[in-house]
Amino acid sequence: MEIRFSSQAAPDRVGANEDLVVSGAGFAVVLDGATPMPGVESGCRHSVAWLVGQLGRFLAPGLVTGSEASLAELLAEAIEAVGREHSDTCDLGNPDSPSSTVAIVRVQSEAVEHLVLADSPVVYRAPAGEVTVHSDERLERLPERTVESVRRLRNAPGGFWVASTKPDAAYEAVTGTTDRSEVEAIGVLSDGASRFSEQYGHSWEELMAVLTSEGPSRLIDRVRAYDAAAPTVRWKRYDDATAVLLYELGR
Repeated sequence: MEIRFSSQAAPDRVGANEDLVVSGAGFAVVLDGATPMPGVESGCRHSVAWLVGQLGRFLAPGLVTGSEASLAELLAEAIEAVGREHSDTCDLGNPDSPSSTVAIVRVQSEAVEHLVLADSPVVYRAPAGEVTVHSDERLERLPERTVESVRRLRNAPGGFWVASTKPDAAYEAVTGTTDRSEVEAIGVLSDGASRFSEQYGHSWEELMAVLTSEGPSRLIDRVRAYDAAAPTVRWKRYDDATAVLLYELGR
């Protein structure tokens, strides 16, 4: 199996890239930290990049060692462990506490598992070319994205779910298992890369074609060109962008 990835900060980013990739034999994780809205007090002394790094730190061991725990269980344990790291210095009850999306793929001997929490999709291409997108669209369904509505609906029934301070959020993720023989290639993306299809009109088949034939960096290059030329901006012109390709799963 071949695993390739690229993770690039937004061109106008001030500070660290808030995306993170964690990968190893048979798995890949993409974390996309949520940049806070201006003026929002998180109650936390740590940055979004710190949270993302800690989540990656605590997710990795179970994936590396082949834990039999479900992906949701591994994520819940990681969220709980991160909470212990800063519960004595930060207000974990603050609804604006730093948060992150999560996308995980784990390739087993007979099956491929996925977990998607918030807007970082996982895309499968079958040997015959059929493409399947595993996504969590609850964030897109919010009636508005004001500070107040996002605060009220984050990690709440009827709203959307992210990795932050509540371990139970992990069990709200979109999860599933697919027979390994039905998956030829996998893309794991932050929304800064998936906007190639979600905002700029290309099919998911086209996205996977670029990812497999030209590679993750070239996919992000194409997105950046669209970002720069877009006549209108949806939420923000540029975003940190991450693309992971898992290929030749039969090897």
